[in-house]
Order: sequence, then structure tokens, then C-alpha cells
Amino acid sequence: MYKGFRSESFTAWAFMAPGLLFLAVFTFWPIIYGIPLSLTDYSVITETNYVGLDNFTRAFQDHNFLISLWNSLVYVLIVPVIQIISILMAILVNSRIPGVKMFRAAYYIPVVTSMVAVALIWSWLLGNNGVVNYLLLKAGIISEQVSWLSTSSTALYVLMFITMWKGLGYYMMLYLAGLQGIPADLYEAARVDGAGPLRLIVHVTLPLLRPHILFCTLISVMGAIRVFDEVYILTKGGPGTSTLTSSVYIFQKGLEQFNFGYASALGLIVSVMVGALSVLVFRLNRKGGVNSY
Repeated sequence: MYKGFRSESFTAWAFMAPGLLFLAVFTFWPIIYGIPLSLTDYSVITETNYVGLDNFTRAFQDHNFLISLWNSLVYVLIVPVIQIISILMAILVNSRIPGVKMFRAAYYIPVVTSMVAVALIWSWLLGNNGVVNYLLLKAGIISEQVSWLSTSSTALYVLMFITMWKGLGYYMMLYLAGLQGIPADLYEAARVDGAGPLRLIVHVTLPLLRPHILFCTLISVMGAIRVFDEVYILTKGGPGTSTLTSSVYIFQKGLEQFNFGYASALGLIVSVMVGALSVLVFRLNRKGGVNSY
């Protein structure tokens, strides 16, 4: 038995090794290296000097960085929306309805589509002469064409919608896996006790999905804070600073202006914020189990 355990452990570590190596090189090492780098004015070109906590002091006096933090926090508002819709979609595609496999594939297609392609499609749909303006004008909802991505009051919310649209299928599949792991006996026992469809969802499905809700909410919050691709491709943080998120601003400071020391300090501040939000998510999802009805 001991030899078998050793063999299984070796196999498990062998499978995990590539992923752990990838994490160590591209995630853990940059975080560790970023700490001393944030205390310098490292910029590749000029001589590097130790500046202490000046970068952190400068960050909290940087108007654009504070705006980018606020925009990132606003982006987190899509988390509950995307989780609720994903759960409802998972319940729908978990039922025995005709063509359910086609629905699963259709909802998952945006997930496997590259963000560049998604951005190009939505930039065409949302253009002044795009399909969205055409349909809204025909329906009488708007009286004139709207520049959805060039208007400060709409650009951020449009980007949030695109992020939500692309991620729905991913979370739906995670919740679908959770739903298929719930024993059918629990539903049968609840029905015998007189529980209707709504009570089945509230008192059986949602409590047993709580570990999945915790995981999906956690990665969704981290994804919302770190959102980059769609923002950089479609607006680059504009118009003005209306869609400037923390990741885009850090990218601009680091890889466009070569101010790596300052960018590292900004990255550490955002990492602390993500860690605090993650702890909050854990505390709000500690309980589990089937509720009485």
C-alpha cells in the first residue's frame, strides 16, 4: 500500500510539475521580484536609484491611478450579474429540453474565441453605422446614432457588457459541472415533501452549488480587477480616462513609458486590493449545505 501511495504521489507531482513550473516562473517570481523593484526608479535606460516608499506615496497622489482604481472597482459590479445569469443558464442547459447540446455549444463559443476577434466584432456592431444603432433606431429607443465606445458616459458600461458576454459560457460550464454532481435523490426527496421548482433551486441547488459559487465569484472578481485585453484593444483607456483600468494604467507606465519601478509599486497596490476582495469573498461564502424548507 505504501509503495502504491508513493507511486500515486509521484504520478500526481509529475502531472502538476509543468503547471507549477509555469506558475513559479511567470506568476510567483514576478511578484517577488516586483517588491524590491517597487522601491527603485528602474527604467532600463537610466541608472537605477533606491527611492524607498516614494513610488507608493506618488501613487496615492496620482489622479489617473486613483481613477483607474475606481474604474476597476466599478468593473467588479458585473460579478454578481454574471454569476446569477450563469447559474440560470446552467440550470436551463442541465434540463432535458430538445437541442440542449446546441445551446451549450452556442453559449461556449465566445469563451474559445480570441479577445481580438471579439473586440473586432463588437467594434463593428457598436460603430456609428453598426447593427446596434440600426436596431435601436428602428425600435425608436434612440433618436440618433450613439458612439458607444467614444462617449464617456457609455464606454465603460459597454466594455463591462462585452466582458460579461464573453465570460458567461465559461462560468455556465463550471456551474453545469456542479449541477450534475448533485444527487437526484435530494430533488426527489424535496419533491415528495412538496417543494416546487423555485424551492428546489433556493433550498437544494444553490446551497450545494456554494463551493462553485465561491470559486467562480473569486476568479470573476480577480478577472474584473485585472481586465485588460478588451479595454486596451477597444479604447486604450479612453475617451479621456473614462475606461482607464488599473491594468491598462500599469501597462502604460511600465511597457509604454518604461517606468518599471513605479509600475511595480502600482502592481503591488492592486495585488493587495485583489487579496482584500478575495478574503471578503471567502468570508461571505463560508457556509454551505442543504437548507430546510
